[in-house]
Amino acid sequence: MNKAQRKNATRLRRTRSVGRKVRRGTTRRRLAVNRSLKHISGQVIDDGEGRTLCGISSTAKALAADLAGKTKTEQARVVGAEMARRAKAAGVEEVVFDRRGSKYHGRVKAFADAAREAGLKF
Repeated sequence: MNKAQRKNATRLRRTRSVGRKVRRGTTRRRLAVNRSLKHISGQVIDDGEGRTLCGISSTAKALAADLAGKTKTEQARVVGAEMARRAKAAGVEEVVFDRRGSKYHGRVKAFADAAREAGLKF
């Protein structure tokens, strides 16, 4: 197994592990974060009804002015704070954080910390 295959296998194992913990009989909504090489996005999902309540991405035109000239970690903080604001507007106060196989480090951590600081409870 080469390095790329091992890295992908580890990510898939983390995804399954986190998925089991997140969906295990909880009634809270799920805050799923997705990190790509250039962008970060998040959405609040109600698994009971199977619908997305709100979402935001670093590609959103509403955030373009706030994100200009910032590093990817700083952009993740801005997107996380906006995610919390939109979730609260949708009536969501408590969520379960679903990092979707990403390590809780760097941009994913910055996103989560900003959402917490903006008033979302994990």
